[in-house]
Amino acid sequence: MKLKGIVILLCALFSSCKKSGGDSNPPDKSKEITVYEPQRVNKTVDKKVYVHLMPWFEDKTTNDQAGKWGQHWTMANKNPDITDGNGIRQIAAHYYPLTGPYASGDPDIIEYQLLLMKLSGIDGVVIDWPGITKLYDYPLLVRNTEKFIELIGKVGLNFAIVYEDQNINIAFDNKVITNKIGAAQGDMTYMETKYFKNSNYIKIDGKPLLLVFGPQTFQSESEWTQVFAPLNTKPAFFTLWNESNEAGKNASGEFAWVYKNHLDDLNGFYSKTYSGIKISSAYPGFHAFYQEGGWGTNPFKIDVSLQTFSQTLDLALQSNAPYMQLVTWNDYGEGTMIEPTQQFQYGFLTILQNKLGVQNIKEEDLKAVSLLYELRKKYKANTEKKKNLDQAFYYFVSLKLSEARSLLETTK
Repeated sequence: MKLKGIVILLCALFSSCKKSGGDSNPPDKSKEITVYEPQRVNKTVDKKVYVHLMPWFEDKTTNDQAGKWGQHWTMANKNPDITDGNGIRQIAAHYYPLTGPYASGDPDIIEYQLLLMKLSGIDGVVIDWPGITKLYDYPLLVRNTEKFIELIGKVGLNFAIVYEDQNINIAFDNKVITNKIGAAQGDMTYMETKYFKNSNYIKIDGKPLLLVFGPQTFQSESEWTQVFAPLNTKPAFFTLWNESNEAGKNASGEFAWVYKNHLDDLNGFYSKTYSGIKISSAYPGFHAFYQEGGWGTNPFKIDVSLQTFSQTLDLALQSNAPYMQLVTWNDYGEGTMIEPTQQFQYGFLTILQNKLGVQNIKEEDLKAVSLLYELRKKYKANTEKKKNLDQAFYYFVSLKLSEARSLLETTK
């Protein structure tokens, strides 16, 4: 549906829109972009599906150390400037993104990721968030998170935050902060101001959803009560599985993750009696690069495959958990990524479409999103082509997929 016929007129770029004698000439209709409202993807599965996103990748142009790739592509010993005969860069991962290594804050990569998520049947994104302490690359992650949020509403998806409370301990040990509770309260106030009030923020029972990867710093009910004290509305707070006792009455539930016992861990979590809300998990496997990248040892390995993803998806869908978290969109360091890669292409996303009963969206539409990304890079300085690409974006979000594919083909 059109936004009440609203159009974006790129007047500044075309002489037909210049004023003459104090009046504007009639707009050239061929130079309009029609803005469409995002439409909901039809699927047979009602369970809400969220995907865990890492916003921590930097290239040489976006990193705070100018001219150096971000640490999540390099770890301790890899250099993406080194390429093989096929142009594949050397990165700290066993798997290679279909786009090549990217910057998480790049608007083109954000558009690509969000459109792929939407067309795969994903409802929202839970973003791994470091807090506002100025240490290491934390400020870059906050910046990238907020760039991601800028576009998420236009695509029609929702988002929530996964809080890394372990960073409070790290900052304290590095003498960057002296008051752990105070620093965490600052994080909460920031989230409430910047994120929780966003109309696209995920709510459970009217409360903003907040996950914590742990907890690892604050491990008692009284501590979390203090941390949440500045908030006007306490969040629907979810800890890692089997750790909600560390938040006490502040916890609304627990979320599953990926552990070495794999299917046994998942089945145990789904079958156990628990008074809170459960969030299930599905993942493609686990194949860390830490040892090879000089970042320590690899804790365990689970075969990364379409079969693993299919198995864990089935368990999650069959469970009583009302929400599902896909683990993860893009953690290349641990090999849990489901975004398109050289190795698996669109396989994880097409499995997801099939399992969720996504209607009238095919792999060719996912490939068209990749084409949009390629053309964004190819024509980044071409105003006319960019106008077509902007229109294709609005076709995608409104599920006018044949129109999007056709326009992209004529724009190539």
